[in-house]
Amino acid sequence: MARWFEQPAASALAAAGFTPTRATLTGLAAAGLAAYFAATGAFVFAGVFVLVGGVFDLLDGALARRSGAAGRKGALLDSVADRVSECAVLLGLLVRFTRPETASATGAVLAFVAFAGSMLVSYVRARAEGLGLKGTAGFLTRTERVIVTAGALLAGYPVAGLWILAVGAPLSALHRFWAEWRAAE
Repeated sequence: MARWFEQPAASALAAAGFTPTRATLTGLAAAGLAAYFAATGAFVFAGVFVLVGGVFDLLDGALARRSGAAGRKGALLDSVADRVSECAVLLGLLVRFTRPETASATGAVLAFVAFAGSMLVSYVRARAEGLGLKGTAGFLTRTERVIVTAGALLAGYPVAGLWILAVGAPLSALHRFWAEWRAAE
């Protein structure tokens, strides 16, 4: 994937004047638009912006490596922006499902559980890495969560995507925790 997509796309962005930070912030802005469209029920637009944000999320690291600008500040910004992006989109769906005219208790609960599970997946990794462990076990990582979210939104079935995230993300966090628990012995 790096050879056929990531490197050429990073080269094109660099030629267009994008820095790694600009790519990260563009992805964050796309997630903000996705959240807005999710909250208003324009799920196809929300899905498109989730994909756009995901592409910029993928390319900010490639840009940093390409330009030799990879460092701790950029990595910190990227990690925080990733969490904020994911939270924003799930918040947009939560807003959609708590509005009186589109209320869905199931949708609202699923959005919250998906949010909590997604944050736990990221937290377990961060904490494991802080302890000198890998923290990479699990089956519903950020990339998979972006794909599920975008696909469900584009198909017009956000609740189906939330079911997958609400079940899969906590299980993935538990799997990751268990793997790191055993590795810590």
